[in-house]
Amino acid sequence: MSESMRVLLIDDDPVFAATLARALGRRSIDTALAHDADAALEQAVRWQPSHVLLDLNLGGDVSGLDLIAPLCERVADVRITVLTGYASIATTVTAMQRGAVGYLAKPVDAPTVLAALAGENDSTASETPGKRMSLKRLEWEHIQRVLAEHDGNISEAARSLGLHRRTLQRKLDKKPVKF
Repeated sequence: MSESMRVLLIDDDPVFAATLARALGRRSIDTALAHDADAALEQAVRWQPSHVLLDLNLGGDVSGLDLIAPLCERVADVRITVLTGYASIATTVTAMQRGAVGYLAKPVDAPTVLAALAGENDSTASETPGKRMSLKRLEWEHIQRVLAEHDGNISEAARSLGLHRRTLQRKLDKKPVKF
């Protein structure tokens, strides 16, 4: 690990953020925290981190995906890794297209985060290659892809999928099955 590594951890869960920040601190990595989009952008400009760990869901209707481009504009050569409890191929692709270099599914341990910060396995989600996805996981991936095509508009995505909006919302509230 580089001694000059400065990590901005953006997560709306203060307990998770504090725990991960302590784990990074024990490994001599300077870490700053932000719990919402406005604080994250302000902290990024003021602190100029070398790396960002960005939660995909920042609470409410705020997506971490929407922060990737502004962070890249405000901080030169920043390396952004997206963290999420709801990993999908669609969000992985979108994150990479917007400038992220890594994507990790929660729960995640400190060694995995450190490997991502060091640039090991850049641009890869934590999926097991060679395994076939379950039918439920394939459904989740398809829903995520259609939702991304409609810019997150649940009503439009539901119409496109031939589902009632509330049915789609219930499906989205369920945590996806890995395989």
